[in-house]
Amino acid sequence: MTATAVESILFLGKADDRHTAEAGEHCARHCARTTICLGRHADPFPEAAASWQGDLIVSYLSRWIVPAAVLEMAARAAINFHPAPPEYRGIGCTNFALYEGAPDYGATCHHMTPVVDGGAIIDVQRLPILETDDVASLLARTYDHQFALFREVMDRLFRGEPLPRSAERWGAHLYTRTELDALATLTTEMSADEVRRRVRATKFGAWRPTLDLHGLRFVYQPDAPASTGAPVS
Repeated sequence: MTATAVESILFLGKADDRHTAEAGEHCARHCARTTICLGRHADPFPEAAASWQGDLIVSYLSRWIVPAAVLEMAARAAINFHPAPPEYRGIGCTNFALYEGAPDYGATCHHMTPVVDGGAIIDVQRLPILETDDVASLLARTYDHQFALFREVMDRLFRGEPLPRSAERWGAHLYTRTELDALATLTTEMSADEVRRRVRATKFGAWRPTLDLHGLRFVYQPDAPASTGAPVS
């Protein structure tokens, strides 16, 4: 790219997120013609994005799958910042990395194609998974690394440098919502170690693993005191 190549940007991101806000502001500071669209889960694809034409599309924690017709409107590139390393594609990546005992995690920048998490990889930044990590702590550190990766990639573009090409390749498996829901389901047949692994991998905010028993659903409560029950005579 030349120094004047990035003349317009479509920035798609997550609403009410600190890193996303900073990323959008960074784009706007370096490119006056930056269109910023932020959304939440289940929000419709924004009209301003559907009718956009320009140089660069940047997706950062975006809740939308960008239609192929919109991707084609980017004259230079359409890139996504994925909060997971290439071996974890799709939904629930942090959860599955913790459950599977992966030694490290990270963030990936890649070209967008109609195939989710399937475009050529631009760059990857990795971090170790700590024994003390749960979903919240690993996500927090991942988001910090993702923002650092964003700054590195975008600043190259703003300096007029070409996008790098990574030798890394995507993993073969695409994790789904169905698999994530199954991971958060406990059964009485599971070993104590299996239950602990699933609790660690799925306990996050208001989201809790569940156990269905005799037509009733029990929800894991990590801070609830254990009941000793009534004495048996």
